[in-house]
Amino acid sequence: QVQLVESGGGLVQAGESLRLSCVASGRNVPIYVLGWFRRAPGKEREFVAHIGSGGRTDYADSVKGRFTISRDNVKNTVYLQMNSLKPEDTAVYYCAARSSNVGTYRYWGQGTQVTVSS
Repeated sequence: QVQLVESGGGLVQAGESLRLSCVASGRNVPIYVLGWFRRAPGKEREFVAHIGSGGRTDYADSVKGRFTISRDNVKNTVYLQMNSLKPEDTAVYYCAARSSNVGTYRYWGQGTQVTVSS
């Protein structure tokens, strides 16, 4: 069982930056793949980025070059540094965790709101 708690959301203007944090608690957190997803108003939830236990990362095309995911396995925390934010990045951002040998994310946080004004 893994519990995830996100923080760091807020209201910013286009072009500004935010850093989201997600603290994970439970057993064996360092071996999990940790990911960020988002759901914009009226849209389906979409993948943003993930990071494996060894640090390998992957990003959605829409955020490549602007967002950076990282993790601190001592603090059991995953971060999402978001630069050059756009109004279309407005969404509720969710942290999620899964085992490396399973494709489905089993554990989810409650979400944190990010709003980017133009």
